Amino acid sequence: AAFEGMEAVYYLVHSMDGAGAFADRDRTAAANVTAAAGAAGVGRIVYLGGLGVEDDDLSTHLSSRHEVGRVLATGPTPVTELRAAIIIGSGSVSFEMLRHLTEVLPVMTTPSWVRTRCQPVAIVDVLDLLVHALGDDTPGHRVLEVGGPDVLTYDEMMQTYAEVAGLRRRVIVPVPVLSPGLSSGWVGLVTPIPMGVARPLIDSLRNEVVVRGEDAFVAYGLGPGMSYRAAVARALDTTESHRMETRWSDAVNRPAESLPTDPEWAGRPMLDEVRTVETDASADDLFWAFSRIGGDVGYYTMDWAWWIRGLIDQVVGGVGLRRGRRHPTEVRAGDSVDFWRVAEVDAPNRLLLRAEMLVPGEAFLEWVVDERDGRRTLTQTAIFYPRGLWGRLYWWAVLPFHAAIFGRMGRRIAAVAAGRSVGGHPVTIL
Repeated sequence: AAFEGMEAVYYLVHSMDGAGAFADRDRTAAANVTAAAGAAGVGRIVYLGGLGVEDDDLSTHLSSRHEVGRVLATGPTPVTELRAAIIIGSGSVSFEMLRHLTEVLPVMTTPSWVRTRCQPVAIVDVLDLLVHALGDDTPGHRVLEVGGPDVLTYDEMMQTYAEVAGLRRRVIVPVPVLSPGLSSGWVGLVTPIPMGVARPLIDSLRNEVVVRGEDAFVAYGLGPGMSYRAAVARALDTTESHRMETRWSDAVNRPAESLPTDPEWAGRPMLDEVRTVETDASADDLFWAFSRIGGDVGYYTMDWAWWIRGLIDQVVGGVGLRRGRRHPTEVRAGDSVDFWRVAEVDAPNRLLLRAEMLVPGEAFLEWVVDERDGRRTLTQTAIFYPRGLWGRLYWWAVLPFHAAIFGRMGRRIAAVAAGRSVGGHPVTIL
């Protein structure tokens, strides 16, 4: 029904979330869109896929990207398929992987893919091409290839990134023995990218992704686009000034799962631990204090314990703490905060975080501010929906840590909120 009356549909869906079988899900989703667009009489589908030559023994990831384009083109709706290499910007998981590897590791041993050629493109140029594609009137299935003006190896991209970021030159030693499985495990430890997402990405790095077919910039009469060096500088400036609107990790991959606000008849067992703190701090200051959690601010108490929990999560294939935050103080629904996801925001009264670390169940952390007789009560609740016996054993195993952390955490949040404004002058208590 959403397609009714639409002149064009942008298809930007990718199902690679670490759960496996993403190619099957992408195929089904593309077929659904093709059928809906045809039934509604949509004028054009614009699809953003990936570069690569069919006869180059493409990886599962790149093969799936091409297959999606073919499935979209099976219907009556004309399709413009833009095939891009690595997109340089805060919304790109491939760029984030390259960035974190370069920043964290001054010395690295890598597989031979470090010498594979790539034609990276700035996200601002991709957006420009997507807008131009709206006016494309070519019938049938048109494939346009997208690459910036520089053709570089991954080695050269990492060294250029280090130079632009003010880092020392990286020592990169290619070795032939690192498999995609071993490489993805290493990437999972030192970057925010889970192993399940990293593996198909790394497997794709063996394929050269440079423009060989019809160039999108030429087709639309545009210049060659931004250089790789300029694109990296722009991405770093956007990130460091907290002006980025989205990140790859802010994609919600479990939108249909239930929340603590669901009615009791949903029937799931719930375990919780509630802490309350009476305070004179205002609701605005309390919200400011607990909405800063994670990232550089940390967790107000025993940050070392949170760091260990994040490391354990990375070792077993989870996201760990390295995702950080989009913005140091602002939160909005869908944001990732370390290994949490912002599930609901009702400023200044409530914040609900859903855990995305690997646990045998579903975990949430909630803060609620209530006001009565001129004073505020901060209620902090750890909520857990266990999955089977292991879920219940996990909850009882972590309760001693909860006792050591969560009580102090709530009191510290209230103290920081109360100290935010002293004598009419805002102060920050770390």
